[in-house]
Amino acid sequence: MKHLCSAAPLSLAAALIGALAAPFTAQKRSTEITFRKAVLDTRFVAEGCAVADVNRDGRPDVMAGNLWYSAPDWTPREIAPVQKFDGATGYSNCFFVWAADVNRDGWPDQIMVGMPGGPVVWRENPRGGTSHWKEHVIAACAGNESPEFRRLFRGRPPVLVAPDERHTMRWLEPDSEPTAPFRSHVIGEPNQPGTQQFSHGLGIGDVNGDGRPDVVTKDGWYEAPSDPLTGPWPFRPAKLGPDAAQMHVYDVNGDGLADVISSSAHQIGIWWHEQRRGPNGAEWVQHTIDDTWSQSHAIELVDINGDGLMDFVTGKRFWAHGPTGDVQPDAPAVLYWYELKRGPQGPTWTRHEIDNDSGVGTQLTIADVNKDGLPDVVVANKKGVFVHVQVRRRR
Repeated sequence: MKHLCSAAPLSLAAALIGALAAPFTAQKRSTEITFRKAVLDTRFVAEGCAVADVNRDGRPDVMAGNLWYSAPDWTPREIAPVQKFDGATGYSNCFFVWAADVNRDGWPDQIMVGMPGGPVVWRENPRGGTSHWKEHVIAACAGNESPEFRRLFRGRPPVLVAPDERHTMRWLEPDSEPTAPFRSHVIGEPNQPGTQQFSHGLGIGDVNGDGRPDVVTKDGWYEAPSDPLTGPWPFRPAKLGPDAAQMHVYDVNGDGLADVISSSAHQIGIWWHEQRRGPNGAEWVQHTIDDTWSQSHAIELVDINGDGLMDFVTGKRFWAHGPTGDVQPDAPAVLYWYELKRGPQGPTWTRHEIDNDSGVGTQLTIADVNKDGLPDVVVANKKGVFVHVQVRRRR
């Protein structure tokens, strides 16, 4: 493990309370967290993955591109005919996968995004059958390299957030007719930040504390109105770092203001951007979490150790642009989780290795694969498809 960063000190009162309480704190045995790797496939089949009980046998399965892997032995089964992809010279047909019951028949379907700027489709689960899954078009285009499928509105199902072919940020929800393209709703004006085909950096979270999740880019955020159907949403400029992958909104230092965590898709750097109240509104201070490795093209928040604070998982996207592109393309395909702690000197992050020969794609998935109550990590990329199961030992 490695300690990586700290931030501004907390109040003197908080420090004194901690010091006074320390002598009366009972000694606790620590827990060692490791991960057991299962190799589902060594072929390059996708850079996105999802977890769902595809065959409804009570065990979570894994979807990756044109395949799903049946638990517990991870037998590969076809969603569509398997294609051969060369990681040294090209890409797969799958950058992102999500599981959702699109047609509301009780069986998980597959939502898939291919090359940025290309179409989005959903594939219909054959409900226990062995035939290939029927494909339907959701939208003709999904730009940005980190489109989101998350809850954007409380009490409603997840929606797809991505720019369209006119470089306009929008959110999409299923039509009343499941096989029709999704209904599209405007978020931004054309050509605003984050809307180009290969834009880097996108996230969803409540930036301004009004209780409504906003849409975040590296250049600012789209502020959600009280009526989400009212568009375009106001855009609030902010400097939230260089080109990024997924962006996550979370109060890192516990001061009541939402901060933003991001990572460099193709360069070096992982950061948290601290929100402060200035005379003219929000001000942002960038803090480096790690600057020792490259191409962290997927990042997800999750409380790995169950202490109530959100940690995050990220890793290296091996050969993002082949063996000669980007920074350190042949460095080990590491996968890490970063543990957040808050203390008298502010927040610190400790890096823990999950694996050094798998990394991430453009997406990673957190799910309880073995149903033991602990979050596991699933990835698909140019090295294959992998499940990393969390294991805890008392020491």
